[in-house]
Amino acid sequence: MHASTDATHAERKYRPPDFAALGLHSAPDARFEAVEARGVLPDGFFSTTNLPTYVRVAGVWRRPRRPRMDCAIVLDAAGELTVLEPRRLEAGMRVAMGEMEDGSRGVYVHADAFLGPQTDASFRFMSTQVSRERPVDYQRLASELRDERERGGHIVWVVGPALVHARARDDLVWMIERGYVGAMLAGNALAVHDLEAALYGTALGVTPTGGQAEHGHGHHVRAINVIQRAGSIAAAVRDGVIREGIMYALVTRGVPFVLAGSVRDDGPVPDVITDAVAAQDAMREQTVRATYAVMIATALHAIAVGNMLPAFVETHTDDLRPLATICVDQTEFVVNKLRDRGTHQAHGVVTNAQDFMHVLRFYLERLDHPAT
Repeated sequence: MHASTDATHAERKYRPPDFAALGLHSAPDARFEAVEARGVLPDGFFSTTNLPTYVRVAGVWRRPRRPRMDCAIVLDAAGELTVLEPRRLEAGMRVAMGEMEDGSRGVYVHADAFLGPQTDASFRFMSTQVSRERPVDYQRLASELRDERERGGHIVWVVGPALVHARARDDLVWMIERGYVGAMLAGNALAVHDLEAALYGTALGVTPTGGQAEHGHGHHVRAINVIQRAGSIAAAVRDGVIREGIMYALVTRGVPFVLAGSVRDDGPVPDVITDAVAAQDAMREQTVRATYAVMIATALHAIAVGNMLPAFVETHTDDLRPLATICVDQTEFVVNKLRDRGTHQAHGVVTNAQDFMHVLRFYLERLDHPAT
């Protein structure tokens, strides 16, 4: 890895808050109030961010479990602190109160947890954080991914159907088979187009060479029907109906996936969770384990998952590190919108899915088989 990359990592090392230096050694404990009714919080409750947050309970600063933005902090009867979505709250649960984040009311948001030396405002080229003109350090991305795999991390991929259309399907299969995918979060379209490719060799009726297959417009509906007959994607794989592709690789490798429904869905296939709240719950069980996230060619799913991700990963040594979040899209708009919705740690790669997957795979293969 380049020296500049090492320097960047050093700058981003977690810096725990010094509560004494902050004048918070004798701060008051956080105040908690009971939830009035199911899903109804008391006025003035504390609304969480995705940053490292500390809550003072019985004179001790502690971090809540399952962090994410736009939620409440619950103190249970056993003294555990947990971040929960408002819809999960039951009457009588006690939630942290107050809007102050500076620790003066017992809640401290560590906003500069990973910030290194601040740069000056001098003139420079290529200073925009997200731009198609900025070079992509694929060697660094590949090294990070391999390191995450080797340490047993949970690499979550958020994937849109354009990955199949862009002919990057084989690259994702390659990564699944080699342990670079810990979970996949997607929608009905990704699964259906991949299954169509496995059954008919097309995606929305388009052949690998870009031509239109005869009567191909109906292939995706026919693919859905095949899976309906089998009962599930896993059953279609088990019965030998589906023999290759992304969904085949996920099933045969035991990699969990969540397919969230949409009002636009055809079918959908039986595995799609059509209840949006239930789909979010299923996705959340993967995001709370995430140690690395790759979002590619999907605006809505990327922003949805971004809202569930904390900005950090808690290590086995109780230290924290940034949760690397890579967002790949053809336009700056998607990456900037993701960052504007609170996922400020997202690193934007402005390119198409095919190029990103091909080049990333090339560098991963080179790491696995270095030239002698």
